[in-house]
Amino acid sequence: MTPLRVVFFGTPQFAVPTLERLAGSSHTVVGVVTQPDRPSGRGHQTAPTPVKAAALARGIPVFQPATLKDPAIEPALRDLAPDLGVVAAYGRIIPLRLITLPRLGMINVHASLLPRYRGAAPVHRAVINGDAETGVTIMRVVQALDAGAMFATVTRAIGPEDTSDVVERDLSQLGADLLVQVADQLAAGSATEVEQDATASTYAERLTKEEGRVDWSLPADALRNRVRGLYPWPHAYTFLDGARLILLHARTGPQTDAAPGAVIQADADGILVAAGAGTSLRIDRLQPEGKRAMDARAFLAGRPITAGTALGA
Repeated sequence: MTPLRVVFFGTPQFAVPTLERLAGSSHTVVGVVTQPDRPSGRGHQTAPTPVKAAALARGIPVFQPATLKDPAIEPALRDLAPDLGVVAAYGRIIPLRLITLPRLGMINVHASLLPRYRGAAPVHRAVINGDAETGVTIMRVVQALDAGAMFATVTRAIGPEDTSDVVERDLSQLGADLLVQVADQLAAGSATEVEQDATASTYAERLTKEEGRVDWSLPADALRNRVRGLYPWPHAYTFLDGARLILLHARTGPQTDAAPGAVIQADADGILVAAGAGTSLRIDRLQPEGKRAMDARAFLAGRPITAGTALGA
């Protein structure tokens, strides 16, 4: 097997394990393309992307074009003479002229079991939908969104308490290992590809802050999955007397005939709220607007809630 020269496209923390595994393999990462640095955190200080920080720590050249339409990026990458392009959550559509630039094309680390959940938020949508498992697919990059042929997959069960950040963290590690295996196969000429069944595809839309607002008419199971799937952003949230409450952990409660959104009981065991279809949701942990996260007992010590109070208004 002749080691490959790899150009890497990625931006967030999810992509870092793949970059580091590649850099530690027999292959050579000859350049990294990542999005421009942006302000982040409470102080809005400009910080390097996680991928940029990892690349610089290893002495790998970094390119941060404001757009991939920048005419300078193609010749810069061509000068690196890459055999393969690897994409892991870069965050933008890659134009055809760059997809076809490496000798072996480009492959992508996608955090779902394709063809299910093409698109921007596959991990969150899997948790929100209550899926029992998810995984990573290594696929060929084509112009159509996440529609390329598949090289390999790996699965991970989604536990009843798993939040999207935990699932994504694990998938980033599983995907990194699988990507290097596929790169080795491509280098050896032994890789095989299987076309996706486009009729079975679904689309994982990008998350918005607005969809975090709890619709109490939904059954408790669906609400609990939303609390897990929308963590750590944008969070599931509701309102109490006009103030926002972020729901950090919740569990299903007993059947009830109370109106959805009505508080049934509020005590040291949590805030029990009526949901749709005669179900209820018990809020264990929450974060009031402008304050720290706390358990229900601590919250109620400073803000008692009486039965019948309506949430969501």
